[in-house]
Amino acid sequence: MRRSLLAVSLLALASSAAWAEDVTLKASHQWPGGKGDVRDEMVQIIKKEAEGASVGLTVQVYPGKSLYKPREQWGAMTKNRLDISAFPLAYAAGRHPEFDTTLMPGLVKNHEHAKRLNDSPFMEDIKAIINAAGVVVLADAWLAGGFVTKDDSCILGPETAEGQVMRAAGAAFEKMLAGAGASIASMPSSEIYTALQTGVLDAANTSSGSLVSYRIYEQVGCLTEPGDNALWFMYEPILMSKKSFESLTPEQQAALLAAGEAAEDYFFAAAKGLDDKLVEAYKKAGVKVVSMTPEQAQAWRDIAQETSYKEFAERVPGGGVLIGKALAVE
Repeated sequence: MRRSLLAVSLLALASSAAWAEDVTLKASHQWPGGKGDVRDEMVQIIKKEAEGASVGLTVQVYPGKSLYKPREQWGAMTKNRLDISAFPLAYAAGRHPEFDTTLMPGLVKNHEHAKRLNDSPFMEDIKAIINAAGVVVLADAWLAGGFVTKDDSCILGPETAEGQVMRAAGAAFEKMLAGAGASIASMPSSEIYTALQTGVLDAANTSSGSLVSYRIYEQVGCLTEPGDNALWFMYEPILMSKKSFESLTPEQQAALLAAGEAAEDYFFAAAKGLDDKLVEAYKKAGVKVVSMTPEQAQAWRDIAQETSYKEFAERVPGGGVLIGKALAVE
């Protein structure tokens, strides 16, 4: 969908002599700015590339939830109050339950698999819902993640979650963890540090990027790294208000879509390194680092099949078909 938009905009640009009026776009996200978080870097690339195209665009970036709270960004884009956001799509699953598939346990196997999913019928369906809601995708991004525990009793097989108070982003992961006997405390990833510090949480899972950029290693005793058997992948694209995008000239639209391509290329190259950076940061902080075995990961997937997948298929019209399309991508 995004590449089609880019082709149309470039064609319009070639046939248009109109000069772009100066426009300032507001870009918001929840992560720390200027500290190497890959999602902030993607937004900064879009800013640099769009402004460097000399088509009258300025992008003002508001990191660290300084403009909108994390979950408020979706509504702000659909109402054309916010132009651009690096946004975990599952945060909007309350409005569009299909988005829970973009944070479904075990659905994404690794970074290469995530890239193949981007151009699959599964993601065509997801992006059709995004567009119908009044938002467009500038850049795709799937982040891997892991588990952390307050002490050194690591999360490995499902039995290790029993009795723990845990944070999981999204309803699907929450149901899987509850199926393993955990209690659930819901919150954005930006609140995990304080919740661990104050004893609200015993354990959590989130992206490799957030586990590092929020310095969560200061509050935990064990990290279960993504490794070869990652359960946690989340779709966190760069999104834009459709009304805002359509209000721009063809030159400006083409510049933004080209900037989105550059940001996505950067992300795919950087994403694999995030997991290595995660392990390095936690080991340096003296945190124990472990990996799930294939058998432990499969035991989690078995629980997910009977909890997250089953509930989603029953609750969401067409949910079973949507999950089937994702599972069909090898």
